Amino acid sequence: MTSKQRAYLKSLASNLDPIFQVGKSSLTPQVTDAIGEAFNTRELIKVAVLKNCMDDPREIAEMVAERTHSQVVQVIGKKIVLYKPDRDNPRIQLP
Repeated sequence: MTSKQRAYLKSLASNLDPIFQVGKSSLTPQVTDAIGEAFNTRELIKVAVLKNCMDDPREIAEMVAERTHSQVVQVIGKKIVLYKPDRDNPRIQLP
């Protein structure tokens, strides 16, 4: 992913609310599965890491991206933005 594409996705993600929260039990298989299923209807997802989660948000982002075959767009503080294009009908056209 180029820096121009990453910047475009960041601008789209700035208006998104987190649809998942990673809490005290950190990254469970259920959370990973739910994020993977969310990519069926969305291409861009924002995840919040709660304060009671002791794991590093960047490590969580890398693990989720690896398990869901997505890409990490950005990690700012405790917010993670992930992108996975739809193979058949991509809704987000990258520059």
